[in-house]
Amino acid sequence: MADTDHSPAARAAQAAAAGIDLAAERAVTADRLNWLRAGVLGANDGIVSTAALILGVAGASLTFDALFTAGVAALVSGALSMAAGEYVSVSAQRDTEKAAVVSERTMLAKFPEAELEELVALLRERGLSAEIARAAARELTQHNALAAHADIELGIELGKYTDPLHAALASALSFAIGALVPLAVVLLSPLTMAVPVTVLAVLIALTVTGVIAAQVGGAPWAPSIRRNVIGGGFAMAVTYGIGRLVGAYL
Repeated sequence: MADTDHSPAARAAQAAAAGIDLAAERAVTADRLNWLRAGVLGANDGIVSTAALILGVAGASLTFDALFTAGVAALVSGALSMAAGEYVSVSAQRDTEKAAVVSERTMLAKFPEAELEELVALLRERGLSAEIARAAARELTQHNALAAHADIELGIELGKYTDPLHAALASALSFAIGALVPLAVVLLSPLTMAVPVTVLAVLIALTVTGVIAAQVGGAPWAPSIRRNVIGGGFAMAVTYGIGRLVGAYL
């Protein structure tokens, strides 16, 4: 029996014959999935926090001006808060990544053999035999030792550190998109129906984000939807109840 050709060219030819788009396959990277997951979670936060604030105000004072002001304030303050928090968090992560690469460069310069052995051990942990792991480690080291260690040991691609500004903008945008759901309901619903329609719209939106989050993570839909709906419903109920209690004493 002839040996099977596992070269990249052969795999590309096989994929083309089967109608598989390898470029599209590679495009779905873990990094992009993380950004998508963060976007879904940001939108979810925008939906719940804005709806909860609007319903809390509705419990105390059911007027259009009060609800609209609360919705706009929640959208703007929440988006800015998310952006600031994400910027600080990702900036710290970026600094840590850069410091780790600098440390790795120093270790490679001072202890090249020890670092080679470490790379061999890491490759063996990934399932390579001792002989293949050593050959691969030597080849990777000859090509670009720092890049190899950054990727395999640290999980960092040289020159492609996390971008705090990008993260901040994405976080603010996703929050604002989510917050537009309850805000739009307040603007479009009759005042007497604002509370029940907002609750219904938010529960539907949370169901949608639950499905998307499950799809992104490859998890079952039901638990994700259940967490979203129960958590969001609880937040709205509590804030509405507190609003009613406060409004009774105004």
